[in-house]
Amino acid sequence: MEALDTAVNYWEDALAAYTSGHPAPGDGPLAVTSAEEAEFVRDLQRLLDAAIKLQSESEAMFLDQRSVLFRTDSSTRLHGDTATAVTSTNDSFVSAQDEVADLREFEEFAEIPPDYDSLPLYQSALQQFEESGIPYRCLRTEMVRCSSDVEYLAKLHCIRLGFQYLFRDDAMWQWFADAGRQVLTDLLLFADKDPKDFLIAYEDMLDFLQEKSFWSNLEQELSLKGVKAMTFYDVVMDYILMDAFEDLESPPSSVTAVVQNRWLSNGFKETALTTAVWSVLKAKRRMLKFPYGFMSHFYAISEQMSPLMAWGFLGPDENLRDICHHFKDQVMGFLMDIFSFNKTRYTTVEELAEDVFQHVKVRVDSISQKMAAQG
Repeated sequence: MEALDTAVNYWEDALAAYTSGHPAPGDGPLAVTSAEEAEFVRDLQRLLDAAIKLQSESEAMFLDQRSVLFRTDSSTRLHGDTATAVTSTNDSFVSAQDEVADLREFEEFAEIPPDYDSLPLYQSALQQFEESGIPYRCLRTEMVRCSSDVEYLAKLHCIRLGFQYLFRDDAMWQWFADAGRQVLTDLLLFADKDPKDFLIAYEDMLDFLQEKSFWSNLEQELSLKGVKAMTFYDVVMDYILMDAFEDLESPPSSVTAVVQNRWLSNGFKETALTTAVWSVLKAKRRMLKFPYGFMSHFYAISEQMSPLMAWGFLGPDENLRDICHHFKDQVMGFLMDIFSFNKTRYTTVEELAEDVFQHVKVRVDSISQKMAAQG
């Protein structure tokens, strides 16, 4: 499934390049110029549609909690209003008692059921879901500890409104920009990397985002990546950070082979890893529909940050690994905070936005303090 996802990404980029009419740097134009190429594009679209359908079917078989793979070994019979489990083993009731978990261990993670009548913002999101649906790129229900996909999507709708409310204030937009710059610069300095090229790329991105004339192309670019809304959550948290963490959890075998080779020096391993990351980003740049758009600026930042994060999570430097894992833990903690009824008020857009901002401040401060303590 991971290999299929990689293939789909390449085919999407290829289709975008062939249908855009824009030249690919170094390769000349890829625009369709003949009937044969037009047929090739149609074949590529059919291939892509079939692959996406296969992805959906694979997820239903292997990832969906309703799949037979996630069922227990017990069958269930109903007697009146009582469900009794009939096990296929001969274990006694006494021995089974030893296997029962102490529910008190889960109290830390359990949410107190909310009074939904006191949450008008959440109620309006549920109505939005019932009437017209809520678009999403991928479901992260379990990751943020929601009880159902419907709860996740309703909260997602509310969080989008909250971020839109926050970014109406230019001072708030500037705070997020400054916080992001500071955290990432501190990460580079902690790893003894020169932040100059990163800072140039970061400022170029900020200038790009402030130019409203680019936004129509930006939305088109990100829609090709499956992004459904132009909010901080959808673009930065969901598309950029969550995907990056997932990639780091399952690195290519070629990367792990280099990093785990005990005959190579650490310096050589880090250089090889950096070269591999840059090669991938260079290939992606060449296929961009908008050579100077959002993704181009994003890849320029990634050229500086991705090798560091990959080395931090996969390499032998324990201090850097600790910092990178703390960074990830704070990001994940922030997401669970804003999706929690207990920690975030789903009452009004204003109150939710206030809570979201307080959560992000706490997490940014934690990252900064961790690096200062270990620096």
